[in-house]
Amino acid sequence: MSNQSNNGEPLIRVSHLKQYFPINTGFFQTKPLKAVDDISFDIMEGETLGLVGESGCGKTTAGRTILHLYKPTGGEVIYRGQPVRTKKDIEDFRKKATMVFQDPYSSLDPRMTVADIIGEPLDVQNLYKTKEERRERILELMDHVGLNSEHAARYAHEFSGGQRQRVGIARALAVNPDFIVCDEPVSALDVSIQAQVINMFDQLQDELGLTYLFIAHDLLVVRHISDRIAVMYLGHVVELAGASEIYERPLHPYTRALISAVPVPDPVRARANQRIPMTGEIPSPLNAPSGCPFHTRCPYAKDSCKEGIPELREIEKGRFVACHRIEEIG
Repeated sequence: MSNQSNNGEPLIRVSHLKQYFPINTGFFQTKPLKAVDDISFDIMEGETLGLVGESGCGKTTAGRTILHLYKPTGGEVIYRGQPVRTKKDIEDFRKKATMVFQDPYSSLDPRMTVADIIGEPLDVQNLYKTKEERRERILELMDHVGLNSEHAARYAHEFSGGQRQRVGIARALAVNPDFIVCDEPVSALDVSIQAQVINMFDQLQDELGLTYLFIAHDLLVVRHISDRIAVMYLGHVVELAGASEIYERPLHPYTRALISAVPVPDPVRARANQRIPMTGEIPSPLNAPSGCPFHTRCPYAKDSCKEGIPELREIEKGRFVACHRIEEIG
């Protein structure tokens, strides 16, 4: 986790980003599925912003839209003060922004050797002059992520899940990026391996000055690696604050419910913890409720909560919450 001061311009500014997918509802009619619906946040250079929420809340779509793997429906991404809009902007941005995918089993080509998987971004971006330079860079990247040089000629299926994810991380580092979107990079791994990979992300950040957007549904993992955390629900960011603040004093009713469900290793504290139940199922983003997206499951909801989407506003320094009734329930 970075200790870098958050002064100056953000490295990445996400401004009113939207990602709607048209869904066919029959008879040549479509309806927008609002996977990401007007989210805004900054990521400072050298920091890790955690993005958490239940499955289907839009966090992976948000990460992919930020990298322009999906064309945004609305809003924009600003990198080092420059909007990423044109094809040329996107190409330049992709040289400095990359992604580590969730599933190391499906994100690596089984027909390619480890050296070719890691070397592919070097080939695409023409980042070497000679074959020898390419080989040296591949071995250097492998060393960064704790793989031996003799692994270079082997295939992905010959490795364990943790080693495959290290290959995926080495591939992401190949273009010498500033910014990496980590899309649930440890959720497919054994718990014993998760800690090793998380520690490696920390170490690489310190060594290479990386900035991360770290997407996960496991709140304990996110707390360990993040400087700040954004909580997503049904395509909206509902709370954004420092990692320890989110854990020790969650304010939004949804964040409170999420935190109350996190297992506590201390039995005395676990007994004292009041689990906050959430009623009902997550609504479909295809038929999102009017007003506050959480009002159908919120214990504090009133009729007024159905009337307008609450704005994500700063209620304390560096602390943003989207809730109509936050002053009453806070």
